[in-house]
Amino acid sequence: MKRMLKKHFGFDSFLPFQEDIVADVLQKKDVLVVLPTGAGKSLCYQLPALELPGTALVISPLISLMKDQVSSLERRDIAAAYLNSSQGVKETREVKQKVLDGKIRLLYVAPERIMKDGFLDFLSDVSVSFVAIDEAHCISEWGHDFRPEYRKLGTLREAFPRVPFIALTATATKKVRDDIKNQLRFVDYAEHAGSFDRKNLTYHIRAKQNTYYHIVSYIEDHPNVSGIIYCHSRNSTEKMASDLLRDGIDAVPYHAGLPQKERTENQERFQKGDAKIIVATIAFGMGIDKQDVRFVIHYDLPKNIEGYYQETGRAGRDGKPSDCILFFSYSDKMKHEFFINQMKNPNRAAVAQYQLEKMVDFCTSSECRRKMLLGYFGETYRNENCGACDICTETYY
Repeated sequence: MKRMLKKHFGFDSFLPFQEDIVADVLQKKDVLVVLPTGAGKSLCYQLPALELPGTALVISPLISLMKDQVSSLERRDIAAAYLNSSQGVKETREVKQKVLDGKIRLLYVAPERIMKDGFLDFLSDVSVSFVAIDEAHCISEWGHDFRPEYRKLGTLREAFPRVPFIALTATATKKVRDDIKNQLRFVDYAEHAGSFDRKNLTYHIRAKQNTYYHIVSYIEDHPNVSGIIYCHSRNSTEKMASDLLRDGIDAVPYHAGLPQKERTENQERFQKGDAKIIVATIAFGMGIDKQDVRFVIHYDLPKNIEGYYQETGRAGRDGKPSDCILFFSYSDKMKHEFFINQMKNPNRAAVAQYQLEKMVDFCTSSECRRKMLLGYFGETYRNENCGACDICTETYY
């Protein structure tokens, strides 16, 4: 495995958990992987896909994420492809033929494509080595980003009863993990869950008052570093970015309403360091591998702790100290509750309300932020003082 790791990915050693997970996949076990952002989950299925005969089927939720993964693999001379709605009829047909000819080792597909008429028939002629489901928390109604199309992936189990499944996510409570295993019908399986404690991150919650002033002051006190500012709406994203630019701070916006070309250019500018700050909705970040993000600021209250954890996890992926600052107000809570009250599914509304209440508890408690954060995911933090949150250090930005 280490020889393959060096040959294809250029690494001399595995990150924690990776080697054991790869070994389980090679033994054709079902595997549940819960590792934090930046822990190298993708390699856990990319490496065994090169060793096992056939094509690994990778379920991925975003077109941009698929393209990034496939481009990265192709640069390493690994035969990978994707099938999604961005392709025309001719390109789709060519990719399918390559898969049928056994020329593709990893095929990335959106869950919606799996359920389209005729696609399972196409897969029945493919030698599938295993099925990897990225962002697997989307399967669970208790997950923070539940998607009905993911819920239907149990159908694949019927189509491929002897093919192992790998479910991967960065954020999953015990309830979500149990639901994933139940929906995918895991029987003889391995489960690997790393610690949720990102020791290099410092957590700050402060009242949402004079917020723009405090954000600018923080940026001026931390010049020449990269950061992400999350806003709830497209309008607030664009306003924040333009206000920062007006005040001489190099910032670019990112949200789903921008033209694709502008979104791509802004993301690339940020990743290359040409733009130090990106102001974004939650549409930004999944699959982004920028190691030197020194701060993540939440201008608005996140809907749940899972989303907050995933977004703050984009800071400090190089292991160096980084700040996570959230501005809290009860008016933001009321905005979320307005949308929850519009939900037609009472079960989803109840889950969303529960998750919001936990988020508010996290923001308003006088208990160590780290202890509460880890406790939410079922992990016990035993230190009396973490030394890296506003409660424990009494430091406020």
